[in-house]
Amino acid sequence: MEASTRTPGPRRHETLAERLDRNWNELLQEFRVAQTGIQILFGFLLIVPFQSGFTEVDSRQRWVYLFVFACTTIATICILAPVMAHRILFRQKLKDSLVRLGSALAMASLAFLGAALVGAVAMIVSVVLDTTAGWIAGIATLAVVLVLWLATPLAMRGDRDLDEVDTGR
Repeated sequence: MEASTRTPGPRRHETLAERLDRNWNELLQEFRVAQTGIQILFGFLLIVPFQSGFTEVDSRQRWVYLFVFACTTIATICILAPVMAHRILFRQKLKDSLVRLGSALAMASLAFLGAALVGAVAMIVSVVLDTTAGWIAGIATLAVVLVLWLATPLAMRGDRDLDEVDTGR
């Protein structure tokens, strides 16, 4: 549906504090979903170099592994940072800043997770098949991530401004 033909839904009747609390709670739910996937990938990556088969990985694949490991580490740090910020900012009347920071860090975490997934797919396929197949699989994964994580939500949002979306109209 075109953005210009959308009919706004019922407007939420909530105070600024209620909206910030709702936004923070929604972010926490998103963190819980993303954090599980990130933790599983991170845990797997921690043990890979200690497996006997890792010695058979060539130098390019090792660099891809290190890229994936770095991206997953940064994704982990980004997804956990709002928790620490919340602890530090608790009862400081800075929930608006906390929600904005949390939202930005969630986006950063997902971007690094997406990069890690692309690299992991490319590495696994290159080990199982060959380098060319690894590149193809990595590019295909990148395309899927970009379409589902970025293009589709942006297209759905259309020309609605962020304040309109944020207030629940």
